[in-house]
Amino acid sequence: MLGTPACKVHTLPSCPTYFLNLFGSCVPRVYMSRISIKRPPAMPYNKASTKNLPYTTLLDIKSQKHGLRHKVFSVNGDTYTGEWQDNKKHGNGTQVWKKSGAIYNGEWKFGKRDGYGTYYVLRPETKKYAKKYDGEWKDGKKHGYGMYIYNNSTVYDGEWRVDLRSGWGRMYYENGDTYEGEWIKDKNHGQGIMYMANRNCYEGTWRDGKKNGSGKFYYCDKGQLYEGFWVDGEAKCGTLSDLERDRAPKPTKYPIPQLVDMQLVLRDAQSAYLEQC
Repeated sequence: MLGTPACKVHTLPSCPTYFLNLFGSCVPRVYMSRISIKRPPAMPYNKASTKNLPYTTLLDIKSQKHGLRHKVFSVNGDTYTGEWQDNKKHGNGTQVWKKSGAIYNGEWKFGKRDGYGTYYVLRPETKKYAKKYDGEWKDGKKHGYGMYIYNNSTVYDGEWRVDLRSGWGRMYYENGDTYEGEWIKDKNHGQGIMYMANRNCYEGTWRDGKKNGSGKFYYCDKGQLYEGFWVDGEAKCGTLSDLERDRAPKPTKYPIPQLVDMQLVLRDAQSAYLEQC
């Protein structure tokens, strides 16, 4: 292949025609930057005509929202500031509801709250905003992990499914009790522990918000343990024994006599109860 030494670049003509006639299509790279080849004109772009479209259709096309908008007002007074796609809220944005004063700040997907976001409410007594829910959303509903604040002393921190507490979660109640465990459709359901404000505690099985099945109730104030079987929140059969009685703040006057095999007594009592049902 014909090559041209770099030291002779200054002796050769700089005319593009010369190099094209000399090398044809094999123009050396050293001269490519000097050659300017005129390209044929680009194909014409025919923009779709809107001349004959109805006036209402033209208005609809012009009002289509896509990308980032500063603020959009709805007919009812609600406002939205954020991103759009195909005329729907999509991306990050803030919605303000005029009637309730509530605010949502977070992610959107095709017009619905979807992703991570925070929901605020306006307290009428103080005229100040308070955080109501902070967490994950799906299809406009609480879904995933998030914290919901009912009031200053009642809070749920855990998993959600379709706007309901479902999965694992911790609930702080206004009376000082705390539940930590499984939930299904807004109710304690599965394995969980309830810590009472008086330091007593229940650990066991729950169903539809009530103690159901095998469980243990710790009377920490008395230093006793009740282990048994519950039905709809009521203890039906079980055994009672001392547990760290010497450390309890209000122990019983006399200790409880110990059984030889407490588990055997418990199983017999449970079987006898189930046979009666």
